[in-house]
Amino acid sequence: MSDGLTEPLTDPRLAPGTDFRSGAEPSGYYEAVDDAGEPRPHWAAFDDALRELGRDELAGRWREAKQLIRENGVTYNVYGDPHGIARPWQLDPIPLLVPTHESVFLGRGLIQRAKLMELVLTDLYGPQRLLKDGLIPPQLVFPNPGFLRPVHGIKVPGGRYLHLYAANLGRGSDGNWRVIGDRTQAPSGAGYALENRIVMTRTLPEAFRDCRVHRLALFFQTFRDTLRALAPRNKDNPRVVLLTPGPYNETYFEHAYLARYLGYTLVEGGDLTVRDNRVYLKVLGGLQPVDVIFRRLDDDFCDPLELRPDSFLGVPGLVHAARSGNVVVANALGTGVLETPALPAFLPRLCRAVLGEELKLESVATWWCGEPDSLRYVLDHLSQLVIKPVFPATRIEPVFPAELTAAQRIALVERLQARPWDFVAQDRLDLSSAPVLDGDRLVRRKLVVRAYLAADTNGGFMCMPGGLTRVSASPDTTVVSMQRGGGSKDTWVLADAAVSDFSLLPGSGQRVVLTRSGGNLPSRAADNLYWLGRYAERAEGLTRLLRGIVVRITERSGLVDSPELPHLLHALAITADPKCPRGEVECDPLDRVFPAVFDSSDPNSLASVVNAVRSVASVVRDLISLDMWRVVNSLGELTRPPVDDDGPTPAAVLDLLNRTVVTLAAFGGLATESMTRGEGWRFLDLGRKLERSLHTIGLIRATLVNVSPQEGPVLDAVLEVADSGMTYRRRYMSSLRAEAVLDLLVDDETNPRSLASQLAALAEDVDHLPRSTGLAGRAPEQRFALAALGSVRMAEPERLAVVEEGTRPALKVLLDHVAGWLPILSDAITQQYLSHLQTSRHLARPDLTLLTAADSGDRL
Repeated sequence: MSDGLTEPLTDPRLAPGTDFRSGAEPSGYYEAVDDAGEPRPHWAAFDDALRELGRDELAGRWREAKQLIRENGVTYNVYGDPHGIARPWQLDPIPLLVPTHESVFLGRGLIQRAKLMELVLTDLYGPQRLLKDGLIPPQLVFPNPGFLRPVHGIKVPGGRYLHLYAANLGRGSDGNWRVIGDRTQAPSGAGYALENRIVMTRTLPEAFRDCRVHRLALFFQTFRDTLRALAPRNKDNPRVVLLTPGPYNETYFEHAYLARYLGYTLVEGGDLTVRDNRVYLKVLGGLQPVDVIFRRLDDDFCDPLELRPDSFLGVPGLVHAARSGNVVVANALGTGVLETPALPAFLPRLCRAVLGEELKLESVATWWCGEPDSLRYVLDHLSQLVIKPVFPATRIEPVFPAELTAAQRIALVERLQARPWDFVAQDRLDLSSAPVLDGDRLVRRKLVVRAYLAADTNGGFMCMPGGLTRVSASPDTTVVSMQRGGGSKDTWVLADAAVSDFSLLPGSGQRVVLTRSGGNLPSRAADNLYWLGRYAERAEGLTRLLRGIVVRITERSGLVDSPELPHLLHALAITADPKCPRGEVECDPLDRVFPAVFDSSDPNSLASVVNAVRSVASVVRDLISLDMWRVVNSLGELTRPPVDDDGPTPAAVLDLLNRTVVTLAAFGGLATESMTRGEGWRFLDLGRKLERSLHTIGLIRATLVNVSPQEGPVLDAVLEVADSGMTYRRRYMSSLRAEAVLDLLVDDETNPRSLASQLAALAEDVDHLPRSTGLAGRAPEQRFALAALGSVRMAEPERLAVVEEGTRPALKVLLDHVAGWLPILSDAITQQYLSHLQTSRHLARPDLTLLTAADSGDRL
């Protein structure tokens, strides 16, 4: 094989009619190569760029790009996939190229379509003349779950219903593009298209430059300007929020990504409340009015009072606030009524009646079976069609009659004849294909392009010069879907002349308003940062304890030579159950250690705690740095058992624990050195300090309250686990004395690992929490923090070390006293700052059935 990429797009394996896989290659139009086997004209520059790059260089760059996707945590949740929310986004390095003349044609057709859709919505939620004139069958509107009666008559600003509109496009074997689906309520994927573009410009910058590809920033700027102009008040500085169903939604990464890119606050339903017909964001300092809600939530989930009572995802009272004109929802509520696949059958006559024009961009041929003539045609041509439910909310999969058995076809015909109005038939479009990199070779896969339009401030629409291209998982896949294992491509719209270098990032010469405020933090975000700190510190404390145990098992091979090992194992036991009685170790220590590391079914194991760190971090993706996310994301690799036929060895586990300690230390270092000292950092630090205090108390209580006959090794082990051994030896050489150890680990505020140091930092953090001015005296949380700190500051190490009948009673009293205050302090902070209407994510996993249904109308 040559080092260079010889004619990559005209490779014989890609030539029309060549069997380059086990079965016949995909039929239909091929995007990259014409019937003569030559690259199409608009692919020529890209073909040259790949040839110059070479196969090895392309492979190397793509390995780096995939690693970047994993490190950046670009994910897409395939429901039922074992990887869950951690499934990396699937991107192919070969983009789809769209020539200028095609993009102009598609843009004109899509803009006309969006205008038509908006006028239809204006009529359906207003005078309903189209229904009276018979241009739209009432059976497609009134029974439609997407038609929301509570929003009928609501005046939307400027008559704009669709602020972001998307259409799925497919190219048939004749080379013509057709619309195969409309997304009108909460279209997804624009953020993934942007992320694809960023990855591709880093991977193939030369090809991107040589092909003169239009940039995407102006599209997002137009969308942002439109939302800003919608604000009913505070137009100079409106508060715009992005409403998400939450972290278990399939496209949550995109929600967090767009919120950060556009500068919006990412919120869940529990972050918002309606008071006096106005929507407010619950922040630590109180309530702040919200002007515009960019929703990524389906219509009926947005308000449990007027739309869907079983929804925990929306905002009670939102419909009434929108009806009162105090908040604008984008897209407008009720737009999902147009997502029925039956509507394209009536668009040509609607376009003539409403716009006085012929439809410029055809839809895939569609027949609504509720019309007798259409039903007869469908029954006569069943094998050539696809059968779909008339309302997407029913969540019935498309049926391909040509693939059914005779009995199944008979059953289908009976269903069509019994309830014809419930079904839609569409032509089975032979989708075009594009080259996809599969290992070290190019193969062909079917594709669908999702195009996006943003409303502009002049009453029109702007078409994104790009889009999200999805490719099938295999050459014979019937449905192109990310949920079915498909992948994605960047979509390059080519320019005939130089392209604009506009960017949403501030230019070097642009003046900015200086500020040191990062905006008020939503209470839910503060809650999640607080628990991120707690889980991260819990993981570090547990890892250090486990490492101390495994070191002794590895070096001394058992209990006989390790008098400290029973104490450390007892500390491990009370980590899982603080009420665990003290007892002798009877089983093999490894039988206790390995489950404590790897057993994800145990909520107190290291694997479970690390998973909790990653889960909570995914909820606050928009609030932590990319480096911090990369550290968190790498933890998942560390808690998997080392591959060994006989199971993990103590040496392998020790190596894993060492790497985990370093990774968690990196997290703590980034939190300490890289986060600005705002409200987010304060709650993260509160969680870390409170959890480390509890860990220190548990460690000392399990090892030093009851005195061992050979206490020297125990003291040494405690210093090691508490990461204070070097400090102790620098002060006292090798003399191990209980009072000196207790002074270092309990009273010494200069030791960042001591209990006093943690409590002092807790008290400082609590003092800086936002609270109403003018209140006399200290807040409850301040008093509780000072009570715990004061008791430690008043303690005398010599007295704490006094032994009476084999125990240290003064030490036990102090630890019990402080351990009693810390939960009270945590509850006070939670009650004052972190209370929500919705259950916190660290306490309960939400109903995935609801989350799945919440975006059922717009699966990628």
